[in-house]
Amino acid sequence: MSHAADFAKAPAKAWPRGQEGKPMKALRILVVEDDVTIGGLLAETLEDLGHVVCAVETNAANAVAAAARHHPDLMIVDVGLGEASGVAAVKEILRGGFVPHVFATGDALRDLSLGPDAVLIQKPFRGPDIVHAIERALAAKPAHTGAAPTVT
Repeated sequence: MSHAADFAKAPAKAWPRGQEGKPMKALRILVVEDDVTIGGLLAETLEDLGHVVCAVETNAANAVAAAARHHPDLMIVDVGLGEASGVAAVKEILRGGFVPHVFATGDALRDLSLGPDAVLIQKPFRGPDIVHAIERALAAKPAHTGAAPTVT
């Protein structure tokens, strides 16, 4: 079964909106996912949760450009983007200032070195996983700003 099929199993409106069921603040979110189906489903889910998806990009170069253009409140980024690394795209984006972010992967977690504070969700994921990951990413504090960033 594909990740997209697993992702789409439960209706988004049935998912918790935040800690203790309280609605989350609406965020402008940049989605970076090379699988068009998963990217579209993720965007739809985020919108059902009350967020605004400012862009859905399928590669690192477009993700960097979209982040500069839209100034998102949060990014959800696939670790592997085919031609380039989602991690590299996030590092490039963070040079312009900290943006909370969540990494998503369908690969084995043991092979990734994202840093001790990285927020990572494993594909296939469900609505509650997304909500929890967003809350963790928003709670993360940047190690420093301006210079080469630490991936969190």
